[in-house]
Amino acid sequence: MGVDQDGVRLPRLRPVDVARRAVTFGLLGVVPLMVVTLNIDGHSDREEFLAVFSAVGLFGAFFLVTGAGFWWASAGDIRRLRDWGTVTTQGAALTLAGPLFLRSGLFLLVLGAAAFGLYHLVDAAPYDSWLHG
Repeated sequence: MGVDQDGVRLPRLRPVDVARRAVTFGLLGVVPLMVVTLNIDGHSDREEFLAVFSAVGLFGAFFLVTGAGFWWASAGDIRRLRDWGTVTTQGAALTLAGPLFLRSGLFLLVLGAAAFGLYHLVDAAPYDSWLHG
């Protein structure tokens, strides 16, 4: 991996790569969500947990929009968090915030959507099933 004249590692981040990694981590985060959900006793408690946790998707949407705005505002000068030492002005901190917010937003959006889907599965589960609790 090369370095440019400012000390920033090349190649620079691309939105597709950041999004792919965030969605992958979000999908991996569904596994612990499912384990925690199945360990909650009581049908109404399980539904309440999933309903509240699905609100995480709203935070994800906010972070996603904010990250896209920061990415657009940095005008192609996108840096990784490990390039923190190359930031020389306050405005240059946006070059780090764009990918951070974009990745966090997509991660939370995937987890929120999974919790929303699980909520509907638990809600529609028959009374005697293992999913009903």
